[in-house]
Amino acid sequence: MSVCSQCQQDSVMANSPQKARADNLSNADSQTEGAITRDLMEALNVCLSECLCRQRFFNLLGLTLLLNEATAASLHRWPRLCYVCALVSRCKGWPARGLPIGTQNQREPTSCVRPRRLVQSVTSGLSKDSQWDVRSIKARLCRGSFRRFSTRLVFFGIYTAMAEQQQQQQFYLLLGNLMSPDNNVRKQSEEAYDTIVGQTKITFLLQAIRDVSAAEEVKQMAAVLLRRLLSSSFEEIYPGLTLEMQTVIKTELLTSIQTETSPNIRKKVCDIAAELTRNLIDDDGNNQWPEVLKFLFDSVNSDSVNLRESALHIFWNFPGIFGNQQQHYMEVIKRMLVQCMQDQENPHIRTLAARAASAFVLSNEGNTALLKHFSDLLPGILQAVNESCYQSDDSVLKSLVEIADTAPKYLRPNLEATLQLCLKLCADSNLTNMQRQLALEVIVTLSETAAAMRGNTRPSWLRAMLAMMVDLEDDDEWAMADELEDDDFDSNAVAGESALDRIACGLGGKIILPMIKQHIMTMLQNPDWKYRHAGLMALSAIGEGCHQQMEAILQEIVSFVLIFCSDPHPRVRYAACNAIGQMATDFAPTFQKKFHDKVISALLQTMEDQSNPRVQAHAAAALINFTEDCPKSLLIPYLDSLVQHLHVIMVAKLQELIQKGTKLVLEQVVTSIASVADTAEEKFVPYYDLFMPSLKHIVENAVQKELRLLRGKTIECISLIGLAVGKEKFMPDASAVMQLLLKTQTDFNDLEDDDPQISYMISAWARMCKILGKEFQQYLPVVMGPLMKTASIKPEVALLDTQDMESISEDDGWEFVNLGDQQSFGIKTAGLEEKATACQMLVCYAKELKEGFVEYTEQVVKLMSMPLLLECARVRGPEYLTQMWHFMCDALIKSIGTEPDSDVLSEIMHSFAKCIELMGDGCLNNEHFEELGGILKGKLEEHFKNQELRHTKRQDEDYDEQVEESLQDEDENDVYILTKVSDILHSVFSSYKEKVLPWFEQLLQLIVQLICPSRPWADRQWGLCIFDDVVEHCSPASFKYAEVFLQPMLQSLCDTSPEVRQAAAYGVGVMAQYGGELYRPFCTEAIPLMVRVIQSADSRVKENVNATENCISAVGKVMRFRPECVNVNEILPHWLNWLPLLEDKEEAVHTFDFLCDLIESNNPIVLGPDNANLPKIFLIIADGVANESVKTEDACSKRMANVIRQVQGSGGLWTQCVSTLNETQQKAIQELLNTA
Repeated sequence: MSVCSQCQQDSVMANSPQKARADNLSNADSQTEGAITRDLMEALNVCLSECLCRQRFFNLLGLTLLLNEATAASLHRWPRLCYVCALVSRCKGWPARGLPIGTQNQREPTSCVRPRRLVQSVTSGLSKDSQWDVRSIKARLCRGSFRRFSTRLVFFGIYTAMAEQQQQQQFYLLLGNLMSPDNNVRKQSEEAYDTIVGQTKITFLLQAIRDVSAAEEVKQMAAVLLRRLLSSSFEEIYPGLTLEMQTVIKTELLTSIQTETSPNIRKKVCDIAAELTRNLIDDDGNNQWPEVLKFLFDSVNSDSVNLRESALHIFWNFPGIFGNQQQHYMEVIKRMLVQCMQDQENPHIRTLAARAASAFVLSNEGNTALLKHFSDLLPGILQAVNESCYQSDDSVLKSLVEIADTAPKYLRPNLEATLQLCLKLCADSNLTNMQRQLALEVIVTLSETAAAMRGNTRPSWLRAMLAMMVDLEDDDEWAMADELEDDDFDSNAVAGESALDRIACGLGGKIILPMIKQHIMTMLQNPDWKYRHAGLMALSAIGEGCHQQMEAILQEIVSFVLIFCSDPHPRVRYAACNAIGQMATDFAPTFQKKFHDKVISALLQTMEDQSNPRVQAHAAAALINFTEDCPKSLLIPYLDSLVQHLHVIMVAKLQELIQKGTKLVLEQVVTSIASVADTAEEKFVPYYDLFMPSLKHIVENAVQKELRLLRGKTIECISLIGLAVGKEKFMPDASAVMQLLLKTQTDFNDLEDDDPQISYMISAWARMCKILGKEFQQYLPVVMGPLMKTASIKPEVALLDTQDMESISEDDGWEFVNLGDQQSFGIKTAGLEEKATACQMLVCYAKELKEGFVEYTEQVVKLMSMPLLLECARVRGPEYLTQMWHFMCDALIKSIGTEPDSDVLSEIMHSFAKCIELMGDGCLNNEHFEELGGILKGKLEEHFKNQELRHTKRQDEDYDEQVEESLQDEDENDVYILTKVSDILHSVFSSYKEKVLPWFEQLLQLIVQLICPSRPWADRQWGLCIFDDVVEHCSPASFKYAEVFLQPMLQSLCDTSPEVRQAAAYGVGVMAQYGGELYRPFCTEAIPLMVRVIQSADSRVKENVNATENCISAVGKVMRFRPECVNVNEILPHWLNWLPLLEDKEEAVHTFDFLCDLIESNNPIVLGPDNANLPKIFLIIADGVANESVKTEDACSKRMANVIRQVQGSGGLWTQCVSTLNETQQKAIQELLNTA
């Protein structure tokens, strides 16, 4: 391109009068300014209209920018004028340079843009209050003034473009500061970055990545931030970009991958491309970026190793990249992966291909046909695992762990090869501990997820774990350590122990114990202490998984373990204490009942080991485990000895704390004292004065940071002792203790978030509340602030990809759930345990203080919804109560519909049901009912769906006993949720009666499905319970459903399951009591069926007694409320002989009420001739009272007492009745007379 004549005059222009006038513009008047502007604009216009020289254009604009700041200040009103420069360049066909990122590579023909198109492009972003109105601009164009106007626009656009270049440099500086080691600088930079508009971020970040002159660390940071931006804010930012800008982003990313020379930057750009693709798969599975698929195929077949690596990296990062075209490309994908895994010249390509294949398998873990089709890739993956491990790369091994966890069936064709490889890696001491532990993790995970895949290597698994448990180092200082090293928890020995624990639970005791028992016995006889230590720790580890099998030989095991409490090596003695403590937990209370004498003696003896504090402390820890689950009656005889030993050790260790600063043993001893007091309760009163002064002294003086745990445990100990000995004994010290607690509470805000004192303090306050009762209310203003702060902790959550997770450690308090597609959901669990404790304490305060807690109900209800808050709020009247309930109700219903964890869900459903019972009729509006109905319907449908899935699993080729145990656990969880559905319906029916029947009909067919004869007994039980509620609370209106539930209910009276019989019998009872005339025939039909159940030979055995007692109660209700349905004179003598009811307390009250009716009406059958049956009646009443089948507050208690008093004045009859009673029964009669 030739240089125009005017361009040749650049040097003249540089020294021109216009230049001089521009330099002195600040001193010129407005007329001179106008002349300068006209001259410069005219020169620009000539260049624009008549010249194709880019150099000339920018030289002239450089002069224009010398105009004064006043002129430039108006630019802020023109946010899109920076694009004018780009439009001019496009008009001339010039390559853009130094322009905003959205304008590059947008070449157009050299013909000039039409005036109207130019103004539409430029003015589309101008605000209506801009200096120049858009309509007036168009009018000027129509008058032919485009030439002059276009030069003015170009001036403003170029100035803004240069300003953006300056902004880009500032942005580079910001990126550098985001990596600053200075926390303050980094925090300020993060805040500044957050204020930048999302679209601007994309522009600057992409330009930084493409800038060859930028520092690599800046480019890396830009790439990381752009990927995160697309991951977290795609919907907020990307759709708002112009189509042109979106195309630029896609093009620039693919271009960058092909041209970037830095491997790290290129990999990060691949991550961005994968993230963008992930977000461009629409709801129908269409990939809206087809160019990336072409790039993928072209690259994987390229001669360039970098491109092949990039293609595999993108596919690994997002294996779902093919969207709904995956099936179409199935063979192509397979060939691509096979081809790359067979690349003999590039090991890293083979490794990355194996990772990509693993990711693809994981993303399709539910597609059985696909897994089978790709099964021949597994040998290549295993080969890559082996090769990469010896190249110090465990990434493929980690992928194998994920497959074992998520898609174990994929490994089935090569299961033995997989296990053999992992055993080989696990045993290779040349590998790192982490690699060996990952190999072991594959084996353990398969034992949990695919226990039925029977391998021939199981004995080898156990040997590998035991071998790792022997991997210990001699450390002369170990026994004297006062702090537990975190490194211990990452050791091979701990990993082996954990693996053994999990594999025992995964495979079960029937398989594990026979295989491992002899290994353990051999290890315990080994002269090397490491083997004895490992054998004892192995016993500790398998207790839970082998519970049933070990319990049968517990005598042999315990006798053997106790020998090692006197072993010459301290770490073996430590392991013996560990085994005792673990068995005390795993086999409680059987362990305590059988071995209390031997165990307590051995532990107390080991606690005297003053020369090995760590052993001493662990013996105390084992004693804590033992006493926590020890029955009170068994512990009492040992109290004197326990107290004496604990006191001696506490005094000695207090001296050591003062002299040496050691605290480990003292911490455990203080907790041991607390545990003993907690179990002994009031029996600890004689020892109270022995301990309390020293404990208070510790709290007063242990104020150093390193003593926080000791102080917290001592606070716990004081509160537990106070609760054990009771208010009367504790009150003399209560004031001093409260002052100590208050002082700590006052300093609460100064405590660090991870201060262990926090949880101990929170629990201690709750115990003090139980001790002091209503008197504790005065301390609430001090207690509630920190308690609410802890209860309000909001855990950090994050959606992270694999690279983000590399910078976050689980040691930092994070736990992760793999979501697939290289993404994980992370939650920072630090503080959650304290939060849970705080919430429990709030429940305690509400329960203990009731109306005394009302001042805090408004604060607490914002955190948690619980029925107790409604009870507390009653004191403020119905309006306040209703407002609180409305606040709670929406949250509870929403949580029932969304909570994924079954344990949490059941608690929420329970609370919701209790709240409805408390609030009663009118507490739910139409919207609530509509939402609740949909949720309950969904829960029932999910229940049936889960049962079908379990049925399918039972037909699977891998089904066996271990699978069945797992399926039964799942079934129990589902049934528990079903019980909560029943609870909610019970609350609704009891509150709304028959008014709720139209709403109930949306659930009717699902409830009917529950009581089908083919359903499991638990379904039938709870289905019948729901219909029981319909009958009980909806009275005669319930009969409209009789045809769907009556016959199943009558048939269920003789069901093989006692739970079903019980539910059916209860239904007959409420039919008689509440059902009305229409139920008469069914009551008549039910009587002989129930009599048959009651009179069966095994009717009173433990598993049948509740069903039997419900039948007895139901017969009584029919006689009482529907006597026309039964021959009362025939049945009544039998019924009297069936009494009393001793298990079902609720039904017992009904039977005693009816009995009192009969006695008070002088029923001749009940009283017998000449009151001959009174001794029998006395016996029934005495047994009922002694068994607490009736309580003082029950109305029938007073009626029974009156019957007894009438007989009491009859002389000989009284003597006759009392003489037939034993001592316990006589005491019960006397207690009834004294209290009723």
